[in-house]
Amino acid sequence: MRDEATHGRRTFLKHAGALGATASLTTLTACGPRSTIDLGGHGTDRTLTAVIGYGNDGSWDPTQTASAFAMAANNHIYEGLADTDPITRAPYPALATRLPADPSATTWRFTLRPGATFHDGTPVTADDVVFVFDRILDPGTQTLAKGFFAGWLKEVRKVGTRTVDLVLAFPFPDGVARLTLAKIMPRHVFSRPGAWDDAIKGLAVGTGPYRQTGHHPKSNTTFAAYDGYNGPRRPAFRAMNWLTIVDAASRVARISGTGAGAQISDNIPYANITRLEQGGLSVGGGAGMNNLFLMFNTRHKPFDDVRVRQALHYAIDTEQLVEVALKGHGKPASSFLNETNPAYRRARTVYGHDPDRAKALLKAAGVRGLRVNILAVNVSWLVDCLPTIKSSWDAVGVATTLSPQETTAVFTKMDQKQDYQVVAAVSNPNQFGLDADLILRYNYGPGNLWMGYARWSEDAVAKRLFADMDAATREPDPDRKRTMIQEYVDVVAEQAVLYPVVHNELITAWDPRRLTGIRAQPYPGINVLTAKWA
Repeated sequence: MRDEATHGRRTFLKHAGALGATASLTTLTACGPRSTIDLGGHGTDRTLTAVIGYGNDGSWDPTQTASAFAMAANNHIYEGLADTDPITRAPYPALATRLPADPSATTWRFTLRPGATFHDGTPVTADDVVFVFDRILDPGTQTLAKGFFAGWLKEVRKVGTRTVDLVLAFPFPDGVARLTLAKIMPRHVFSRPGAWDDAIKGLAVGTGPYRQTGHHPKSNTTFAAYDGYNGPRRPAFRAMNWLTIVDAASRVARISGTGAGAQISDNIPYANITRLEQGGLSVGGGAGMNNLFLMFNTRHKPFDDVRVRQALHYAIDTEQLVEVALKGHGKPASSFLNETNPAYRRARTVYGHDPDRAKALLKAAGVRGLRVNILAVNVSWLVDCLPTIKSSWDAVGVATTLSPQETTAVFTKMDQKQDYQVVAAVSNPNQFGLDADLILRYNYGPGNLWMGYARWSEDAVAKRLFADMDAATREPDPDRKRTMIQEYVDVVAEQAVLYPVVHNELITAWDPRRLTGIRAQPYPGINVLTAKWA
């Protein structure tokens, strides 16, 4: 993988087509390609087959990726010093022996779990921990994880062979839960020339309960239980095969009926819930930060004008969108944060359906005859929403065309700085955590990937916003901090540079006759670390 310090281009959703499609399942490993694995088996040795409704060809580098498939897989392959429960998001010791005794201290000492080894059998040391955090904190290396750590973590020091100190810039208790975002990777593997490129393409060597055994972009990724794992969440399945099926009908077919070839699937279409339940499947989900958002190119007129951005939000019939496309499994956005977030407060600017106001704002901005092409990702539920957005914009005199494409194709265009007007995509910062500071920093910040896509970082309002965000991060009083966050969330709502249209539920289905311990999560992917065969 190209080193970001050298090449400078952000690639958290980079298309990994270089691996190519082959007839057999192979993967890049520390020692070269592995042979295919047997996907059969009987009894407790049989393979867990899962269907993921997102592509597996995005970046797999844990310091870079926001790929739903890769992040879910990495949670089974890698460990942080601490990890978080996939539902409650409460932190627990993972690769470390315990959590910090005082989360408000400015030095956290961690000792690594005795006997912990990477999947190639090499013992984990403090050098591996320092190696990962040095990459994240390196000012010359642009990573997604940097935005989650650089503001509060000064450095990570080796104290002994298996002991490290994390030195904080100021007390930041929320940082304990964020440690799961710094997956510990083997220095002897990823310090090699080109290894970060391999990480993007699918190379994964961790300390977690499952090791990657095969990676076939656009098809599937396979796993096996790591027999050397001695951590807190032991593997229950000898082998797993995760299929990437973006097409909704094909995804449902794979999990339903007498010929079902999978035991679990995420991203279930709302229209199929009743039929799957009638077929004996358990169907569950939850409302979280999952959202359809619009992102405007603020260097492409007239989207540099906040009135135009606001007009297009006011024009959307969000109630119809929820009723028709989401079958009632969602809510129009009333803040950047979803309503169940602990820091939620209704924003001062809420974009209810108001076509007259939309027309007035366009007129005030001097905009006539606007023609808009929506560049959209092809996630199935978002595609269902696009006709409502088009008809809403057409109704206020904005001639709208739709251009749904594969997610990797859309963001390759963003990475290449190609011109665009509006992007419609899906996002769920809950993949990273629940705290509002983290959620906003995922989308907003002076060196943030998304702000680079929106070309907004140099705007005077943006600079004030970023300063307010930094002040809130440092605020020690929890109540005052929450108020400060809510105030800058109001700015984000008003500016509507990158802003949700709706927050929706994500639905998971599984066969309870074959699996137990499944907990449906309100963000993309699956987590089977507490599951087992029925």
